[in-house]
Amino acid sequence: MAMLEKIELKEVKNIIIVASGKGGVGKSTVSVNLSIALARHGLKVALVDADIYGPSVPKMFGIEDIRPEVSANGDKEMYFPVEKFGVKIMSVGFFVNKNQGLIWRGPLAANAITQFIENTQWGDIDYMIIDFPPGTGDIQLTTVQKLNVNGAIIVTTPQEVAVNDARKAASMFSNPGINVPIIGIIENMSWFTPKIHPEEKYFIFGSGGGEKLAIENNTTLLGKIPLVAEIGEAAEKGKSVFLQSELIAIQEFEKIAESIINIY
Repeated sequence: MAMLEKIELKEVKNIIIVASGKGGVGKSTVSVNLSIALARHGLKVALVDADIYGPSVPKMFGIEDIRPEVSANGDKEMYFPVEKFGVKIMSVGFFVNKNQGLIWRGPLAANAITQFIENTQWGDIDYMIIDFPPGTGDIQLTTVQKLNVNGAIIVTTPQEVAVNDARKAASMFSNPGINVPIIGIIENMSWFTPKIHPEEKYFIFGSGGGEKLAIENNTTLLGKIPLVAEIGEAAEKGKSVFLQSELIAIQEFEKIAESIINIY
């Protein structure tokens, strides 16, 4: 695999990829809430929405109608990220109509993402979280080859069909020429607990998938996020679910953030 020239982001200390093998497992929800959890620890955090065909981060932050400041620097356009909940955010969703689909070939999309990252005025950043599209295409390969990535987190749900796809996403990071360490696995939608019966757990999508994937990849199960209606509702309204600090899901995101801080 041909090596690409690295982009040096001197002000960014750590770059962490959040990836999944398939859509619908809550990868962007994990990226958003992990970013906020890290910022709540007083850290300087950036979030790049690299899901160019389905950017959902602006919606989850309630900033769909905001357009970042853009300035000219010679023949380059420089972007200034939008900040909310202590997180600096950049997404292609800021530059297209929310009802408009992008019809770009893979190499063009990959170059657009790396250009966004390189030409954004981030300032000092402790952790940059990059929310990958699902799968293992041009965007993912180009990004990990051109950036000095510290590690990747794989998001899956418990059922075997999701774990099978997550295996493929995980295998990409160990390919020759990439060799990005997998920090750990996050199992999303692990169980459901009705509010009126808080002692009960229903494993709607099965159980054990996250643990199995972690063992296969000789890594850690960073956390298990339950299926909680409030998380989806907060994302729909662009609000921080961390305002509801009693939720066990919030406690899990805090635990995951602390694990990452202890690693890097």
